[in-house]
Amino acid sequence: QVQLVESGGGAVRAGESLRLSCTFSPCNRCAMGWFRQRPGQDREFVVSITPFGDRTTYGDSVRGRFTASRDDIKRIVYLQMSNLTPEDTAVYLCAARDGIGTHTRDFAYRWWGQGTQVTVSG
Repeated sequence: QVQLVESGGGAVRAGESLRLSCTFSPCNRCAMGWFRQRPGQDREFVVSITPFGDRTTYGDSVRGRFTASRDDIKRIVYLQMSNLTPEDTAVYLCAARDGIGTHTRDFAYRWWGQGTQVTVSG
């Protein structure tokens, strides 16, 4: 069982930046992902990152504005979000999959955190 805990969410204004963190328990060669979910909607893929961060895959709506990284010694995955817009408002969830490749679909991820709220005002 891999446990994940997100932090760093909050309320910001449009154009500002925010960094989310996800602390995870030991997970041998697990790719990690960030998803987001708005009320009443399905989870939306944000980014997936391979073990040791050598490869990332981004969702279309965040590419160029968001950057994922990870520190496998500290067991933390980061999501640096820049130039935020109100459309980025959502609960952001960290997830881990039992595999080393990136994946854009939520069903590929076995373990999930509880999420952290990000609210962007215009």
